[in-house]
Amino acid sequence: MLGGGWGYVVPMTAAEAAKLSPPGPQVWPLSVQAYHALGETGLIPENTELLYGQVYQKLSKSPLHTLLLLRLLHWLQRAVPPSLHVRPEQPLTCADSEPEPDLSVVHGATEDYASEHPRTAELVLEVCVSSHEYDRSKLRAYAGAGVKEVWLVLVPEKQIEVHRLPAGGEFGERMVHGPGGRLASAVLPEFQVELGALFLATDETRMTEKRS
Repeated sequence: MLGGGWGYVVPMTAAEAAKLSPPGPQVWPLSVQAYHALGETGLIPENTELLYGQVYQKLSKSPLHTLLLLRLLHWLQRAVPPSLHVRPEQPLTCADSEPEPDLSVVHGATEDYASEHPRTAELVLEVCVSSHEYDRSKLRAYAGAGVKEVWLVLVPEKQIEVHRLPAGGEFGERMVHGPGGRLASAVLPEFQVELGALFLATDETRMTEKRS
């Protein structure tokens, strides 16, 4: 009833109440340029990487991760021709991301990237001891940048997950190799890995940990 000092309240719907509610915090994604600028002023901590406009703290690396990375680095450096260069844990500049893969193989030499990071790679390797989903989240950035081949080295499973044929922000081919056997890169055929020899390091490390 309206007027005469009397009235009643009509309950609002949830949609109407939401319109009157104060807005929540807005998260504005960073561009690669803003990420660089903030990093140069010290406003972004070290040991981070930009993924899809958001800054992520990089995961710490175990001794086993480092051991496998160095082994793969050694094999890669022996396989790449002079026209290619192996970069350990260095950035790739993508559209809205700047991931830092464990290993990347790019065209040119070190001096070619004095003013900017590479924007693509022939081959990227990520060593996944406990970071499987985080490293898989980078695949869209790598595909969008036209990286020809990505290896996810799945340490607990003793397998290597290979992604190829980038198009439309995703990879058209996914294959899993191992345990055991030999894997050769499609873009760098000289780079071949015996999975048994690679993952022997995991058994050796665990034996050392048990003895200590």
